[in-house]
Amino acid sequence: MHSPYLMMNLLSAVYWFDEALQAALKEAGIPNVSRAQSMLIANISAGEHRATRIARNLGVTRQAISLMLSELEARGIVELVPDPDDRRARIVRFAGQANDTRRAAAKALHYLELKLVERIGLPAYHGLRDAMRMDWGDPPRVPPEALEEADSEAAASRLASIE
Repeated sequence: MHSPYLMMNLLSAVYWFDEALQAALKEAGIPNVSRAQSMLIANISAGEHRATRIARNLGVTRQAISLMLSELEARGIVELVPDPDDRRARIVRFAGQANDTRRAAAKALHYLELKLVERIGLPAYHGLRDAMRMDWGDPPRVPPEALEEADSEAAASRLASIE
């Protein structure tokens, strides 16, 4: 998808990674993983082990993460163990029998980044990676006057002029 809106292009990029990750997990013997579950698996592969932080990373509620974790735990993919630093919390990790899942996810994500470098070049990859790692701050409030602008074509042309 080539949209005039960056948000849609970012979403397409996420789907590009996710579809390849889901296919790799299926190839590794982990079929029927939803997009939300594969994103959760990617978070754990990246070293995130607290459900609250995974929920924040994915932009979902703690309850939604709990449901996904329950489903993946029932399938033997993840396990929840007591947090040694906080008796009230639990740590999310791959279940012992899911080492193949962990390895497949990590290898797939690494491979996809290498493929992306091949396709867009190292400078573009570094620019994209660095921009995604930056703290963009809190989402800004869109002022009413921006929504009332008489000519949306004028707003679009101002955006196009910075390209």
